[in-house]
Amino acid sequence: MFVSYRAMDERVVRAMRDAGFQVTPAQARLSQRIADDGSRLTDLAHQAQVTKQTASVLVAGLEAQGIVERVPDPADGRARLIRFTPRGKAAARRALEVVGEVEREWEEHLGPELTASLRAALTTLGQVTDPYR
Repeated sequence: MFVSYRAMDERVVRAMRDAGFQVTPAQARLSQRIADDGSRLTDLAHQAQVTKQTASVLVAGLEAQGIVERVPDPADGRARLIRFTPRGKAAARRALEVVGEVEREWEEHLGPELTASLRAALTTLGQVTDPYR
C-alpha cells in the first residue's frame, strides 16, 4: 500500500511542478487536508501527524508561493485560518485531476470489482485505524 501511495504522491508533486507550483511532498500532504472554508494550523498539524512548528514552516512555504493565505477565523478573533488562494485552488484542482488519472489507471489494471473491493477495504481500515476519529 505504501509503494502505491508514494507512486501516486510522486505523480501529483511532479504534475504540480510541471504546472508551475513548486511544492514539496510534505507541503502537498499538508495542503490536501485544508478544508474548503479554511483550517487552523493546529488542526492541519494534527491531521498530517507533524508538529505545529513543522506545519507552520510548510504553510509559510505555501504562503510564499501564493498558494495559501492566513486569514482571521470568524469563529475566534484570536485564531487564524489557512485557506487556499485562487492560485492554490487551481493547484488543488490539478492535484485532484492527477489523483483521478492514477485511480483510473489502477482500475484498468485491477478491474472495477477488485477496485471497488479495495476501496471499501481501505476505507474500513482507515475508519478502524484513524487516530483522529
